[in-house]
Amino acid sequence: MTTGIVVGSGPNGLAAAVRLARAGVEVTVLEAAPEVGGGARSSTDVLPGLLVDHCSAIHQIAAASPFLTGLDLARHGLRWRSAPIDCVHPLDDGSAGVLHRSIEATAGAAGRDGARWRRLLRPVVERFDDVATELLRPILHPPGHPLTLARAGLPCLLPASSLAAWWRTRPVRALWGGVAAHALHPLERPTTSGVGLMILAAGHAHGWVVAEGGSQRITDALVAELVACGGRVETGVRVTHMRELPSTDVLLLDVAPSAAANLLAARLPARVARAYRRYRHGPGAFKVDFAVEDGVPWTADAARQAGTVHLGGTFEEVAGAERAVHGGRMPARPFVLVAQQYLADPARSAGDVHPVWSYAHVPNGYDGDATSAIVAQIERFAPGFRERIVGTAVRSTTEIASRNPNHVGGDIIGGASSPRQVVFRPRVALDPYATGVPGVWLCSASTPPGAGAHGMCGANAAESALRWLRRTR
Repeated sequence: MTTGIVVGSGPNGLAAAVRLARAGVEVTVLEAAPEVGGGARSSTDVLPGLLVDHCSAIHQIAAASPFLTGLDLARHGLRWRSAPIDCVHPLDDGSAGVLHRSIEATAGAAGRDGARWRRLLRPVVERFDDVATELLRPILHPPGHPLTLARAGLPCLLPASSLAAWWRTRPVRALWGGVAAHALHPLERPTTSGVGLMILAAGHAHGWVVAEGGSQRITDALVAELVACGGRVETGVRVTHMRELPSTDVLLLDVAPSAAANLLAARLPARVARAYRRYRHGPGAFKVDFAVEDGVPWTADAARQAGTVHLGGTFEEVAGAERAVHGGRMPARPFVLVAQQYLADPARSAGDVHPVWSYAHVPNGYDGDATSAIVAQIERFAPGFRERIVGTAVRSTTEIASRNPNHVGGDIIGGASSPRQVVFRPRVALDPYATGVPGVWLCSASTPPGAGAHGMCGANAAESALRWLRRTR
């Protein structure tokens, strides 16, 4: 019997394990924490009965993931739910950029930018499943849909600031800036349009969805699928060196590159060890979950129906805040992401007290307290918010990293979004998952296609492992 071990039980580790198990490999997943899930976990940390997600919360790309959709995880209880409006980016004058699931509804709300919105996004959305198949793989691969890839991929190479100049209205420019800021990189740099365009296209195709019952349900469904295929998970098992592991045919590591270098130690080729140790991590996240009585009193009415609200003011303000955190400086007004998952999944609330998930972009390893800055940004667009807070749970960059060591310095996206690392992560190689150690692959979010609960890093790495097994058996 061919055996496999996966170290780490985030969505990528579990996806890798499921793919191997479905191919007949006897798989064991080892997780250091007492519970599985990595960034896809949920709890009642703020108040009893109030459900909040630890990290990943809105799942446009997961809902579009070719691997996850191929598993039919609904039979294991995974259900996607949507708020009435996908995303809103309010401005100080009460106006807002409004993103609906429908391209037509979004274009209608975009005024003079409506026709440009359709022109940019409709061709990609209409072929989105083909686009996802191409873009959720390593950059260097023979394209199955070259024309579709070119149409979708070329705008992704642009700086977000270049596309911002294309929009005519301040609300749409701001909306674009907030979505592009998910790259956690200066918006004037090449390739920063990529994350924003992918999120927008995935959202129009599948919605800015949440997992009913919390992001933990994604983890639970993957574990159920793994067990159904004969695999198993062991928690509370911390692996620091390869010698601690039993003999196995294939080993997949859902860990950061630096952790992989430590774990593999002298077995790792010198050139790979150097690449893993110089791998760059991006800015951090400072997270605050709120318990809010009667919800957030947003000035912009649309924000009261939005599953996601981006706070940062104009495009120029968002871009300035992102430049600051990239340069190691904490801005007075950081870019803040707010999720109101209870609008899609009311069971997360406790009566008229609702969970409000938020985090700010901060410098990597930031050791200050960003709570007041986050509250101030929300209060800026929702006067009276402070008076409605009845509970909070705060996680600094240090606490985020301690709960999930892959989030180095609070970096929740698995690495800096520099052009080099967007194209070649975690190193320059034809097979970015291969470690150079026979039978060992890296499968974390530091490999293509990057962050998210989509599981594609793990699925792609498992495919690489299965190809190796076929060649060597």
